[in-house]
Amino acid sequence: MTSEASSRSRHARIGMPRRLAREEDSTILIDMVPSAKNEDSYGSTASTSRLNGHQEAARRVGSPSKPQVDFVLVWEEDLKLGEQQDSTTRDKTHAAWRETFLENLHAAGLCVDQRTMQDGPGTVHYILLSAPWAVLCYYAEDLRLKLPLQELPNQASNWSAGLLAWLGIPNILQEDVPGVPPEYYSCQFKVSKLSRFLGSDNQDTFFTSTKRHQILFAILAKTPYGHEKKGLFGIDQLLAEGVFTAAFPLHDGPFRNPPESTQAAGLTQRQILFQYWARWHKWYKCQPLDHVRSYFGEKVALYFAWLGFYTGWLLPAAAVGTLVFLVGCFMVFSDVPTQELCSSADNFEMCPLCLDCPFWLLSSTCSLVQAGRLFDHGGTVFFSMFMALWAVLLLEHWKRTSATLAYRWGCSDYEDIEERPRPQFAASAPMTALNPITGEEEPYFPERSRLRRVLAGSVVVVMMVAVVVMCLVSIILYRAIMAILMSRLDNTILAAWASRIASFTGSVVNLVFILILSKIYVALAHILTRWEMHRTQTKFEDAFTLKVFIFQFVNFYSSPIYIAFFKGRFVGYPGNYHTLFGVRNEECAAGGCLIELAQELLVIMAGKQIINNVQEILVPKLQSWWQKFRLRSKKRKAGSLEAAGQEPWEADYELLPCEGLFQEYLEMVLQFGFVTIFVAACPLAPLFALLNNWVEIRLDARKFVCQHRRPVAERAQDIGIWSHILAGIAHLAVVSNAFLLAFTSDFLPRAYYRGTRKGDLHGYVNFTLARAPPTFAAAHNRTCRYQAFREDDGQYSPTYWNLLAIRLAFVIVFEHVVFSISRVLDLLIPDIPESVEVKVKREYYLAKQALAENEALSGTDGAKDNSFLGSEKSLGSQLTTPGVGQASPVSSL
Repeated sequence: MTSEASSRSRHARIGMPRRLAREEDSTILIDMVPSAKNEDSYGSTASTSRLNGHQEAARRVGSPSKPQVDFVLVWEEDLKLGEQQDSTTRDKTHAAWRETFLENLHAAGLCVDQRTMQDGPGTVHYILLSAPWAVLCYYAEDLRLKLPLQELPNQASNWSAGLLAWLGIPNILQEDVPGVPPEYYSCQFKVSKLSRFLGSDNQDTFFTSTKRHQILFAILAKTPYGHEKKGLFGIDQLLAEGVFTAAFPLHDGPFRNPPESTQAAGLTQRQILFQYWARWHKWYKCQPLDHVRSYFGEKVALYFAWLGFYTGWLLPAAAVGTLVFLVGCFMVFSDVPTQELCSSADNFEMCPLCLDCPFWLLSSTCSLVQAGRLFDHGGTVFFSMFMALWAVLLLEHWKRTSATLAYRWGCSDYEDIEERPRPQFAASAPMTALNPITGEEEPYFPERSRLRRVLAGSVVVVMMVAVVVMCLVSIILYRAIMAILMSRLDNTILAAWASRIASFTGSVVNLVFILILSKIYVALAHILTRWEMHRTQTKFEDAFTLKVFIFQFVNFYSSPIYIAFFKGRFVGYPGNYHTLFGVRNEECAAGGCLIELAQELLVIMAGKQIINNVQEILVPKLQSWWQKFRLRSKKRKAGSLEAAGQEPWEADYELLPCEGLFQEYLEMVLQFGFVTIFVAACPLAPLFALLNNWVEIRLDARKFVCQHRRPVAERAQDIGIWSHILAGIAHLAVVSNAFLLAFTSDFLPRAYYRGTRKGDLHGYVNFTLARAPPTFAAAHNRTCRYQAFREDDGQYSPTYWNLLAIRLAFVIVFEHVVFSISRVLDLLIPDIPESVEVKVKREYYLAKQALAENEALSGTDGAKDNSFLGSEKSLGSQLTTPGVGQASPVSSL
């Protein structure tokens, strides 16, 4: 052994990072070129010679009857004359990349079949990919896919269904869906143990369609078409460069039931999902999550599980919020201060709103004050505390639901053990190191270098947040100038509503800014996250999600935060008004800033939901219509339209590409923030969210089943960093609502007036108004009033300081009480249900027992089996859902 080889061996044993030398580029672990010498598959594809051993191990079972089409690649070729020279050069480069890529796919063992649909001006090429049995077996083991050992009875449970059954009440939410996917004991696939797995005697059905898609996509993601160090590898890069126009797995046939097959037994998985999930009249039915998981994978199923869970919990919040709003409606007509203000006539003449604006009467704002009382009353305090505890309970119970689903679906340890490094990371990593959990050598990027990149990216995030703040300042100036211009009009009605009109139009302008900046920042966040070199796809998505959410949080919530906590705080007093860039600071309208905050929330929240729903309904229909029209017009010109029926890959190519779940999660989390952070200002927010989500569930279901191409099934352990973001929002909501009630609402000033002056609130309006300083009155030859707790000389009165102390005390008491109750609930409600913990412990016991039996009975052969069984010791990580008291089939191994 040479000294260099000895050094490499020593590095591998101690798990130290090993820097890759340039001369190793043809044989290193992260090399993308198929090589018989490369025994690890990080960033590589297996050559045909490497599959011989797996072919020998797989020959014990019969060969498949017919190759299945597992994946489809598409590109369109324009044959029009008169192309530009640079375009021709680009087409030649793309053609060379395509040819190299397809050759490498063939070398990796895939069956490559090309179909062409040609017309006069252009050609559409379809590349049909299928994986032979040996390739499937090799990559199933390499990707650590879990496959079934023994079937179990379905153990899905629903506490509400059990409660209704116990009470003898019919459950209209439940529905019997045919073709329920069975549950299994499962463990990581090993070719040497092929005969132990359920259904291994049938090559056609042993690997489900989702498993085959995962294997094909893993090969496509790693296959090179040039020098891998330059990033010339993987189907994602080819799609970005326009070499291919689409890459997708096939749907299971059409989603509509054929006329001759109306029996449920003859329906495909896609038809079952359309019939029992994606139809609008199923809006009140429970979702068939096991069917969704079986067809789309755990990642999509967990999203719909979260969305359904959150929507169900919105029902009590919407009911209580609507009740609080109705109480406010009744209180408007019996509220003494409101009646005093509306009947005050010319008793309260208010100071001008700007330098050249006229004096105005407080009674002219009667309707605004009445609208404000709909949201600002004693019931708001109760509802704020209710929503704070509601958010805590929702997240605690979601943890339990998520843990149960992850255990039932066999992905409890996916992130720690099963997930492999991203191909882009493997190709760019400068060194390798031992994985401390699996003991395998993997590509490695130094944490210190990654930290420096994350800090550099954070500077860009801060700069984008500064841009949002600049937009907010511009909107503040716009509102102030618009209010001044409206107040100068001769129309008394418009002058009275000047502040409200300026606020509403400012909200609309703010929404436009929000939507534009969101598009720009998402593209920037993608670039930054790729540069940071995150090892796995989960960590990559978490980092990207955090960046975008920080920006979107400031983008969406900056204006409501300004209105709730800053507007009207730094106005000054007559004769000494404060200005911003020469423009007088904004004041809260007569109804208070709470009604303006409610208006802002409704404009942003409802406006965004309406825009999103219109986009999700109309835009896909228009895009789908154009795609079908464009492709079918080509077939019509070629004279082949409906000649022999439409092929499945042609039908799926007419659908829209699936864009992932990020925007769906972001929309729901932002909505959760509006529902919780500012709920004191708008008790109807949960109701609007509930109505939107009833539509959203079926709308998203129709997108996945009917309108979009089938996505590659992805595994996931939970909803990722979104759960931590939701927990942060829930904590922020407690503090936000405490300050809203203390400083923005009239709740504490009214309570103070009741305790120190009159319990019936007579004279409260006069109590809240200060008189203009004598110098201002002398300059205008008349006196006027303004809303503040100040003395005649403009200084703060003792009432102001007493109220400030009461407000601060209220904030401290409110948040401490809510946080204490939340902590108690967190301790009382375990994150993992006891039944799941018992099953996991039993699996751990059975795995140890099976390992001991094999060591005792098998001797040397048993020691070999330990490579298979030893990995089962990670607390049930390789098995799925054993019933308590049942014997594990692993013991037979």
